Amino acid sequence: MIRFFLVQVFLLFSAISIAQSKPFVLGIIEEINSKELSEKRVLNIYLPEGYDQNDSTQYPVIYLLDGSADEDFIHITGLVQFNSFEWVNRVPKSIVVGIATVDRRRDYTQPSKVLEEQKAFPTSGASAKFIAFIEKELQPFIQKRFRTSPSKTIIGQSLGGLLATEILLTKPALFNKYIIVSPSMWWNNAALLQGTVSNWSLTRTDSLQVYIAVGKEGLTPGSTPRVMEVDANLLFEKVKALSPRIQCYFAYLPDENHATILHQAVNNAFIRLN
Repeated sequence: MIRFFLVQVFLLFSAISIAQSKPFVLGIIEEINSKELSEKRVLNIYLPEGYDQNDSTQYPVIYLLDGSADEDFIHITGLVQFNSFEWVNRVPKSIVVGIATVDRRRDYTQPSKVLEEQKAFPTSGASAKFIAFIEKELQPFIQKRFRTSPSKTIIGQSLGGLLATEILLTKPALFNKYIIVSPSMWWNNAALLQGTVSNWSLTRTDSLQVYIAVGKEGLTPGSTPRVMEVDANLLFEKVKALSPRIQCYFAYLPDENHATILHQAVNNAFIRLN
């Protein structure tokens, strides 16, 4: 009888404890119906401490590719929050927009002329539509929905880094800060890396900032043997040559590999790009 009573008391206090608990909220979830992509896309959005839709403060926006909750949204948002603490002050308080992944091989790649890539990744090659989604739908949606400043950053790794590079080389004014980590320049026989850049210009009077990072990663998965570190360095040289108004940084992080580099690289980028 006593044991039964103790069990009942435990269950009662447990129920009270559960009833009094509150969820830990990191951000909000928005959905946007995209005509460019012909589908609904999920956005994970972090709003900085003190954000008030009714005041006049405007915030920079950091757009994160691979921004699902089970991808990079949580740990990158943590870096943004930490680096924007007043006693750290490396990054201004910022809005983070994590673009949840649907089909990254489709969205982040240009059409490939390599037959092996066409067969292995039959949905690939729709990056132009995804860039149109960012330009015509996503950015206007965020600017209308939230209190944003003109400052816009994009973060992309691997195929996401490939997409960020394509945007930089074709529509540079979409962002004024590019954080490109271990970009998959091998795609389509390194066409983005080897091709000429035409009609490239900056529409701003301020400079463009680009941070390129790579770890100890070795051979790429493409059909033609390439080395990730070499390709990242070649991209750095290509970007530097575009304009003297570009502040371009390159970082080799030998203690990191393709799986571990993003967190450290983004933290380093926040230190450089201020």
